[in-house]
Amino acid sequence: MTIDSAQDDSERDRARASTRPLALVTGVGRTVGIGAGIAKRLAVSGWDVAFTYWTPYDERMTWGSEPGAAGAITDMLTEHGAATTAVEADLADPDTPARVFDEVERALGGVTALVMCHCESVDSGLLDTTVESFDRHFAVNARAAWLLIREYGRRFAAVPGSGRIISLTSDHTAGNLPYGASKGALDRITLAAAREFAHLGVTANVINPGPVDTGWMGDDIRKDVLDHTPLNRLGTPRDTAHLVDFLCSPQGQWINGQLLMSNGGFAP
Repeated sequence: MTIDSAQDDSERDRARASTRPLALVTGVGRTVGIGAGIAKRLAVSGWDVAFTYWTPYDERMTWGSEPGAAGAITDMLTEHGAATTAVEADLADPDTPARVFDEVERALGGVTALVMCHCESVDSGLLDTTVESFDRHFAVNARAAWLLIREYGRRFAAVPGSGRIISLTSDHTAGNLPYGASKGALDRITLAAAREFAHLGVTANVINPGPVDTGWMGDDIRKDVLDHTPLNRLGTPRDTAHLVDFLCSPQGQWINGQLLMSNGGFAP
């Protein structure tokens, strides 16, 4: 056995021996994103955190990829006492969800909370959405969510009452049809788990965080959001993270099967 492999085994043993519960957070590709904000908040609250990212998605977006983001997020979580592992995951591939759970379990053990922040989001409407884009949105936003939830339910072995499933959604459809439609499917898939996993003592909820500027808003969109939000400010990753943190806590156990609006009263 090499020194490196011995160190790896030691780290895995330490992780498995941790008394902290484990959250798997998907879609944590940028340090300024909602996923990273949630991962940090959970680490501060005493959770170990595994997370997924997919750099090719960010490279296709106007904001671009953030070199070194996975390492920076790992360091941030470690600084807050969390054992952590990062998994690069193309969730358009139906084999990926099971692989993600396999890798996370090998590194850190069983997952107590599944928090899904991943998405495919490309603006297009009824007339200009392509079949390829429509199918990809549903593969990532709906099918992958179902497969992740299915793997979670099959493998869940934590204390009954401690399990959590949380998905992030959107009600935007006009001009963003495949994104909004696939997120609507995500809602129903997630909420089904509130009943179908009742025997496991798992709660399942959906959060609509409203418009949160993580680098995608132009000046016109930013002004419009401010004009339509009573508090006259933009949402932040921290706002969503605090709600996720509460839902994952023992105090949040009675909130179940809900679609929760966390948007500061935004009304377009």
